[in-house]
Amino acid sequence: MAHKFEIYKDKAGEFRVRFKYNSETIFSTEGYSSKASAQNAIDSIKKNGPGAETVDNS
Repeated sequence: MAHKFEIYKDKAGEFRVRFKYNSETIFSTEGYSSKASAQNAIDSIKKNGPGAETVDNS
């Protein structure tokens, strides 16, 4: 699969999520104190992302 979410621990010990496509990081999240919070962020993105509007601020 070319698309994937990764949960990882940063140098500060916080859990972060990054979304990758073909090994390129598309975006990453803020740091979370628990792995469960990072998983909740993934669940929220999956649930709310498809219907999100696009705002062009250029």
